[in-house]
Order: sequence, then C-alpha cells, then structure tokens
Amino acid sequence: MFAVHLLAFHFTKLKEDQIKKVDRYLYHMRLSDDVLLDVMARFQAEMVKGLGRDTNPTATVKMLPSFVRSLPDGTEKGDFLAVDLGGSQFRAHWVKVFDDGKQSSQLESKFYPTPKELIQGNGAELFDYVADCLLDFMETKNLKHKKLPLGFTFSFPCKQTKLEEGFLLAGTKHFKVRGVQDTDVVSLLRKALQKHKDIDVDVLALVNDTVGTMMTCGYDDQRCEVGLIIGTGTNACYMEEMRHIDLVEGDEGRMCINTEWGAFGDDGALDDLRTEFDRELDLGSLNPGKQLFEKMISSLYLGELVRLILLKMTKEGLLFNGKVSTALLTKGKIEMKHVSAMEKYKEGLSNTKEILTELNLFPSEEDCIAVQHVCTIVSFRSANLCAAALAAILTRLRENKKLLRMRTTVGIDGGLYKTHPQYAKRLHKVVRRLVPNCDVRFLLSVSGSGKGAAMVTAVAHRLAAQRKQIDAALAQFLLSLETLREVKNKMRTELEYGLKRETQASATVKMLPTYVCGTPDGTEKGKFLALDLGGTNFRVLLVKIRSGRRRSVQMYNKIFAIPLEIMQGTGEELFDHIVQCIADFLEYMGIKGARLPLGFTFSFPCRQASIDKGTLVGWTKGFKATDCEGEDVVDMLREAIRRRNEFDLDIVAVVNDTVGTMMTCGYEDPNCEIGLIAGTGSNVCYMEDMKNIEIVEGNEGKMCINTEWGGFGDNGCIDNIRTKYDKEVDEGSLNPGKQRYEKMTSGMYLGEIVRQILIDLTKQGLLFRGQISESLRKRGIFETKFLSQIESDRLALLQVRRILQQLGLDSTCEDSIIVKEVCGAVSKRAAQLCGAGLAAIAEKKRENRGVERLQITVGVDGTLYKLHPHFSRVLRETVKELAPQCDVTFMLSEDGSGKGAALITAVAKRLHNVGQK
Repeated sequence: MFAVHLLAFHFTKLKEDQIKKVDRYLYHMRLSDDVLLDVMARFQAEMVKGLGRDTNPTATVKMLPSFVRSLPDGTEKGDFLAVDLGGSQFRAHWVKVFDDGKQSSQLESKFYPTPKELIQGNGAELFDYVADCLLDFMETKNLKHKKLPLGFTFSFPCKQTKLEEGFLLAGTKHFKVRGVQDTDVVSLLRKALQKHKDIDVDVLALVNDTVGTMMTCGYDDQRCEVGLIIGTGTNACYMEEMRHIDLVEGDEGRMCINTEWGAFGDDGALDDLRTEFDRELDLGSLNPGKQLFEKMISSLYLGELVRLILLKMTKEGLLFNGKVSTALLTKGKIEMKHVSAMEKYKEGLSNTKEILTELNLFPSEEDCIAVQHVCTIVSFRSANLCAAALAAILTRLRENKKLLRMRTTVGIDGGLYKTHPQYAKRLHKVVRRLVPNCDVRFLLSVSGSGKGAAMVTAVAHRLAAQRKQIDAALAQFLLSLETLREVKNKMRTELEYGLKRETQASATVKMLPTYVCGTPDGTEKGKFLALDLGGTNFRVLLVKIRSGRRRSVQMYNKIFAIPLEIMQGTGEELFDHIVQCIADFLEYMGIKGARLPLGFTFSFPCRQASIDKGTLVGWTKGFKATDCEGEDVVDMLREAIRRRNEFDLDIVAVVNDTVGTMMTCGYEDPNCEIGLIAGTGSNVCYMEDMKNIEIVEGNEGKMCINTEWGGFGDNGCIDNIRTKYDKEVDEGSLNPGKQRYEKMTSGMYLGEIVRQILIDLTKQGLLFRGQISESLRKRGIFETKFLSQIESDRLALLQVRRILQQLGLDSTCEDSIIVKEVCGAVSKRAAQLCGAGLAAIAEKKRENRGVERLQITVGVDGTLYKLHPHFSRVLRETVKELAPQCDVTFMLSEDGSGKGAALITAVAKRLHNVGQK
C-alpha cells in the first residue's frame, strides 16, 4: 500500500515538474486577466475604427455591413432554399418554416463534393457547378415546379452594398478561384442559375456563415444578437446601431456587422503577444502577415503551432531525448484532432502516448505530460483571446443599449468549439469573468450556414411583404403638390363664404369678427388683468405695460387646473370655478380692491357683436359644459362675479388666443397681421379689410377676423383626403362630424390618429408581434408629446423603445422604426395641411393690398409648432411652395393668450379714449 502511495506521489511530483518546465518555456502564451482586458480594449478601438468612414480604409477589423437589419421574430413562414459554399464540401438545403406558433422548422440537406480543380480554378466553372448541384437537389426534392427564394451562404470576406450583392475581398481557407475577386458573387450565381430555364429561383440574400449562425440561433432565442464561429476559421458578427455605421446611409434601426476579426493585429497591434512560434507559423502560411488573430486562435493553425513548439523543445533536448522525428519536421503533421484527443484528461496519458507513438516519437511518461500541457496552453490561449474579443463586442452591445446589466445570447458554431473537450467551458468562464455585467447564454447553432441563410432569406421575405403593407397604409397620408393646391383653393373659397352675408350661416369656416380694429402702436400703458381659458389649465395674469423709451411688458401669473367634472359639468359650475381662481389670484397679488380693466382669452369659437360681447358658437377641445352654447360668455363671467360678491372688474375685451398671438407679435413687429395657433387646437386670424366683411357695418379700416378654420371640411369638401383612421378618430370624438380639419392638423388628435394606425398594423401582424396590448386599446394613451419625442432626430431607437415601454408597448427595434415612420407620416400631413390653409390666407392678404409681392409676418404659438422637431419646417416649406409671391416671416409669440389679451385690452382702452376725445 505504501508503495502505491509512493508511486502516486512520484507521478504527481513528476507531473508538477513537467508542467512547471512547460509553463516556464511557454510563459508568453499564458495571458493574465489584465492582459486580456487590454486586448479587449484594443479590439474595441479597432471596432470603432472599422465603423468610421474615414478610418475604415486603414482598419484591420473591417466591420463589414451585412445589410441584415432584422432578427427572426417568429412570424416567418414558407419554403426557402439555401446554398452553402465555404469549404471542401458544397451543401444545398431546403428549409420549411412553419407558422404554427411553435417556431418550428424542418431542414433537408444534401452534400456535394467540391473538387480541388474547381476551388482553385475558374470562377464561372465553380458557379456553374453550384447551379448544377442546386438543380439536382431540387429534382431530388421535387421542387422544380416551385418559385422559391434562396439564401446564399458564402463564407469569405465580401464587401456588401445591399443584402443581395457582395464583392469578394480576398480568398481565405485556400479559396483561390480566378476571376471572382472584386466581383459580385450573387450576380455570378444568378448568371449560372439563368442557364437552367426549368427552375425559378430568386436569390434574396448573401450571407456570411457567421451571420447565418446568429440568425439560426436567433430563430430559437430572440435574445441572440451575436454570432461566433470558432473552427477552421474564426469570425464574429453582432447587431450594431445604424447611427454608428458610417459606411451605410441612414440612422434608423440596427444592422448586423460582420467583423472579420481574423485580421485583428495585422497592423502590429498584437505584436507584443505574438511569440516566435506565431511568427514562424505565419511565415510558412499561404498568406504571410495576414489574418494574424485567426492564426492565433483557429483550429486550422493550432495543431501546427503545437508542432513548432514540440520541434524546438526537442531540438533543445527538453523532449524525446532530443531525437527529432520526421513527423516533427513535417508541416501539418500534427492536426487539431490530435490536440483535442491529447487534452482528454479523463483518458489520462493513454491518448497522448498513442498519438505520439503513431507519429514515431516514442515518448516517455514525462514527454506525454509535457506534450499534453503544451496542447493545453495553446488551446487555452486560443480560448482566452477569443473571449477577450467577444467580451469587447458584448461590452459595445451593452453600452449601445445604455444598460448597467445586459442579458444576451451568443449563437456559436465551429469544430473547435464543438469537438474540443475543454474549449467551450474555458471560453464561457473567461467571457463571464471579463464582462461580469453581461449575463451570457451560449447557444450551439444547428446548421448555421444553411438554415441561417434560409432564415436571413425568410426575414428578408417577411420584411419585403411587411414593407408593402406598411407603405399601403401610409400612402394615404402622402399629399401631392397638386392635392395641396386643391386644399389651398378650397380653403380660399370657404374663407369667402364665411365673409359674405348670404353664405356666412352655412359656411364651415365661420370668419368671426373680433371687433379688434387695431394693433399696438407703442403708446399703450397701465395695469391690466388677463384671463386665459383654452384647455385643461386656466391662468390669471397681472400685466404691467410701460410706454415710451422704457417700453416694456411685465407679467405675473398663476395657473389653476380645471377638473374634468367641471369641464363637462354645468356652465354655472365652470364660471364659478373661474371666479374662485380669480379671487385666489387677486388675494395672492394683494389687489382685491382695485377695479382693473380685464381681457378674457376664451379660446373657443365665439360670435362677437362687439369687443366685449362673445356668444359661444360651440365647445371644442373636450369641453362640454351645459347651458353655455348660444350664451354670451362675458355675461356669464359677470354673473359669476356678482354671485361671489367679493370684487368687481372692468371686462373690456373677450379675446381669442389666436388674436392674442397676433397682437403679441404685433407689439414687436408692426408687419404682423396674421396669427396662427398650432397646438392642442388649430386656428388662424388675420387683419381683414372692413369693406370685405359683409356681416359688420362700415367699410373703413380693418378688423381682425377669427377664421375658426378647424371646421373647414365639415361640409365634405376635403373628404377625398380623409383616411379611415381620420374617420375612426372623428367618430370616437366628443363632436363627431365637426372640426374635421382641426382633427387632421391639431395636437389634440394626432396621437389618436397614430394609435388607430398602430392598432390596424398590429391587427395585420406588422407590429408588436400581432398582439394588441391593453394600453393600445385605451383612447388618448398616445399623446402628441410622444410624437414630438419619437420624431426627434437626436433620439436613438433605444429611447423610442423606452417611450413605447412607458406606454405599455413592448416593442422590438423594428417596431420602433415603424412607429417612428407612422408618427412622421401623420405629423408631416398635419403640417402640410396647415401650410395649405395658411397659404390661402397669405394670398388673400396679397390680393387685398393689390401688390405683386407681399411681405408679411405670422405670429405663431402652440406646442406642436414649438416642440415638434419637424412641424415648423414642413409648414414653412409648404407655405413657400403654395404662395410663392408672399415672403412670409414666422415669429414665435411670447404668451399670446396672456400678454396678448392684456395688449388687446390696452389697445381697446387707447382707441376708446381716442374716440371719447
């Protein structure tokens, strides 16, 4: 027993001594975590370089765009062909993808040998052979009668310009075909296929085997956004944000980047880590100085690296008693399969001894221990370097997503990973150590290069079909120049109807006189109160106006909420609430005893008989208070003040917010004679010649007309441009059939139009995996502020997804792109329609003045104009296009409904005083 223990002790000691000897000899191949973190940082820098337009030409890691923009979402279905050309065998595949809710698929394949004379011969002959094999495969599977989409896996570096076009950059893995380099390999395949008139195959996608691996795994696990090949060759791909890819136009969405990481270090970036053995191996290769990273980690080279190390150790007398055999002198004699077999530790040293004996090396026990450890160090270094580069990709993904911690899946394929007994475990362990904030699942790909190509094709097929349906839905929102001119002309007609006595009653654009007959001249002064009622909030303001050289306007205000029950209660309750708010403000400002002149901004359609009399025509913006329509709102306010019996006010003017906007800008620019509101509601006012206003006595001077253009189209004159979504929004509103133009142009309704489109697209299975969430069913959930946020050019899709998540909509990257597109279509149409209406007003002003060219300023207010990233630009462009003889300047109003009301009151007081004198 003691002898057995002693023997075991001697063996352990022997093993330790041999391992230490090899460790000292191969010290430079053992990489610490600090070194690996440094490699990771170097690779990250190379990725950035490869993605930049200016730096890509000198980058070693080429970061090739694959034009694969979407991962499988589980809705793919149909029959797809794939051909796989990448090594000594060519494969044809038929993939059936089932729409059974289980994401199941069926793969049938056939292998065809690729003769050496073809791999190193003429390109046309090779592709003719591929076409012949595909024809044979289709005949075998009885597929000749079908028109099928095909994915082409071509496992060599290609510069792609679109999904179905790729130019071969350089041959690797002994691929030395003539006449193919710098040529589009898809066109070569298509030419070869066209020779066979009896088959109809549509080549939809060119796929790298690495991308195919990611897509195959992505079908089974939708978290998979990285593909890794570690076998005879090595490469990685991942989904990159489009905004970071300078080589491709566009910033929306993501695209799979084929890193071609095998060339990492070709510029000397890894020279400090390359050993004398790496250099010797490189010099003896087919492509010296190239693919240096691949030569350090892929199975094609690891066996040769082991041979070179063993040869030198033997020459130095450290192995095999210094006897150099023919095997050690023969290049390629030790292969990766030998290395893998020798690292099967469970077999002890028996495998190692057997393999070395077959190579006529006749090893001792010490030799077997040393050789096994050399294999371990070489394959461990490979796993370490692979892990460092993969960790760099995972870190980039996490940072792109702005996550502190990320869960993701890496699809993986390749002989080294699959067959080496320790490799996978080592790789996983090192990756998790280098990126502890990434929870990584490694998913083994099943036929990545074949099924993957079919999946890319299936996704491309799905996206093309979806694009057709989305385009059809949004085509209704595209307005031609001719259509916009029609809208402008119809608006002009309606403006005239509203001004004429005999047609005013039936006009949809009411053209209400405001009895505001002047704009500020700079002599206004004093203290004024202003009330502002136009939405869910109500404001009370104290405005101090100074005239002369120190001309200024000072404002103090307080905001009060109007609860829904009061908005939709009785008129008496609404005006009592308003007076309660005024009382609070007067108390707060300490001016309860003063009888100040007051301007009341009432942003609803009113018919005025004088500047201080306004009869409500009808509620808009969600107000439904009873016993108000047809009543004078000034009288209702005075009655409520009397009921309270605490203070008295001099109500001088009832004002529309649009008029207030014009007056505010008119205080700064005397050329401002148009006011526009583009916010929750939509409206325009302008200074009209009295002689054209038939419903008011007198022909001298001008008067501001509140167009109330929101009702434009209520007579059906713009039904040709209303979509089914507009009709759904209208039918679900508080005032069906009314304010149709406003419902197509104002902030209150745009979000609801978007919601209706999203529901329709989801029903068609084009969004949110076909699932209509509870939140999407809620009317009003999609506020217009979300349109402004989503359409912001500065906003990455990740942030769009977060906005949608806040709304309870679990979206993919592709969903986010579609939602952004929908928002853009709806808001662009709104701005164009608004511009067409405004062009009609500008043209009318030009004709009124009888000038060839009009210079005029439009005072503008409203959140849609101010906050939406594109609305104002599209509006301005449309006006310029439709009213080319008008030079229109747009001026942002500063508090038109508050300051404007006070200025109207001040102007009215000034004109009243002038009249008295």
